[in-house]
Amino acid sequence: MAMHDDVPKAAESSRAALKLSIRPEQLEKTPPCQAGCPNSGDIRSWLGIIAQHDKLGLTLEAAYDRAWAIVAERNPFPATLGRICPHPCESNCTRSDKDGPVAINALERFIGDWGLRRGLILPTPGVQSRSETVGVIGAGPAGLSFAYQMARRGYPVTVYERDREPGGMLRYDVPDFRLPEGVLAAEIERIVNIGIDLQLVTEVGSDVTLDQLRGRHDVLFIGMGAQHSRRLGIPGEDGPGVWPGLDYLRLRKLGNDVDVGGRIAVIGGGNTAIDAARMARRAGADVTIIYRRTRAEMPAIAEEIDDALTEGIEIEFLAAPVEIIRDGDAVRALSLQKMELGKPDQSGRRRPLPVAGSEERVEFGAVIVAVSQELDRRALGQVRTSHGQIETDATGKLASHVWAGGDDLGPGIAALATAQGRQAAEAAHAELLGLSVADGRPEEPVSPDQIKAGYYEQQGPLDPPRRPKEEWLRRPDDEIDRTIDSEQALQEATRCFSCGNCFGCQQCWMYCNAGSFLRLSQASPGNYFTLNMDACEGCGKCIEVCPSGFLSVRR
Repeated sequence: MAMHDDVPKAAESSRAALKLSIRPEQLEKTPPCQAGCPNSGDIRSWLGIIAQHDKLGLTLEAAYDRAWAIVAERNPFPATLGRICPHPCESNCTRSDKDGPVAINALERFIGDWGLRRGLILPTPGVQSRSETVGVIGAGPAGLSFAYQMARRGYPVTVYERDREPGGMLRYDVPDFRLPEGVLAAEIERIVNIGIDLQLVTEVGSDVTLDQLRGRHDVLFIGMGAQHSRRLGIPGEDGPGVWPGLDYLRLRKLGNDVDVGGRIAVIGGGNTAIDAARMARRAGADVTIIYRRTRAEMPAIAEEIDDALTEGIEIEFLAAPVEIIRDGDAVRALSLQKMELGKPDQSGRRRPLPVAGSEERVEFGAVIVAVSQELDRRALGQVRTSHGQIETDATGKLASHVWAGGDDLGPGIAALATAQGRQAAEAAHAELLGLSVADGRPEEPVSPDQIKAGYYEQQGPLDPPRRPKEEWLRRPDDEIDRTIDSEQALQEATRCFSCGNCFGCQQCWMYCNAGSFLRLSQASPGNYFTLNMDACEGCGKCIEVCPSGFLSVRR
């Protein structure tokens, strides 16, 4: 009889254990878009403020202001990067498999333009002024990002820039039809206005040495960029009619007429090659891009490649120049060798291998070389380099109180340079305070199987507005892409799944029979309900119906 009496007790004990094993936990997780962003931007947060503005008691205008402030805390260039970033965040978007990714890049551009139109001031927390001085070499995205982050922490910052205007390659090498000069200038002016001393036409290595700057400042950041085009190293390269890609773009941006002849070859497959080809096309040339791999391996932004093809630019794949053929000083042709792809190299792309006996002569009147960029070693002194790049630790530190970032560490997109400047500033600030540097690695993102995509309504992404294609070459300097309007921005922001965080859908509250979820009287992003665990019966239904993966089994 005693044995039978133990059966209900054992069953009750099992049920109690089961209840404990599936009790919910409100656990915010990293969204995949943020994990894919080089600058780890809090994309979900600023999209959520827009999409949930009515639940949060905000006007739409106030929501846009707050969204801008969140973006600008890490990225002072939202209007700029919203135009030129290849948006790896969108490639990670969980919504892609349902009906297309959220147009994060178009939204960032909208928010950036919103901030410029409203005259919004960069967020600078009220901190005490500090005595340690900061020097920054280079006013490109990495240097200005570092300067901004240090200035907003109270440090006096001086930026040394060799050119007449700040901006680096963004100002001198990105065409106006992609990035209008006025947009970049306005965002840079806003950074300088927080109290940065900008010394232009000051070249490190001639006007002032690296050692002098190290003695002058408590912290130094090197962000000169890789503004020297690599050579091909083939016969005929030296002489008239052959232009380094960055030099050609700079001359055109400065308003110089550059005679590239009637038929021009552009060597390379990156963004510099595409930009140079499109600029030459606007000058009336017939342009062919020569690339030694296939389109699948081209590092240029896919949309920019499509636009180049639309403009009538040809691309010859699996070919590489072995000689520039001249008649006296004049370029007459290229000797091209066919290539085939072998095993992957260190970049992960298949290595191009020459096909023996495949050389052919192709007529061209000029050549633009845009295969890669490298550092100007003259200004670096004894700074450690490897394969043409500065060697640093994970935070960008290369020596005591000296950091570096941007293309100095290797070629990358502007968002990465901005991130490296920010991360170096965070590390420098921590070191000056005698604190350990926080681990900057992002947490594991919420997994796709935690997202209930079926909960969300089918709604395809917006198609950002563009100028008519027939106007692209007729009005060569006009920006092609347009900024979305406020209504489109709101509609697109509502497509965000809010992966890994609460967005107030009320599913948990509706399905909980025990009343464990209590609505908060004052909602805030990610905080709509609190949990009364004493009332929880452990059924796990709330976890089952949570669409965003915010609720997890309590550990």
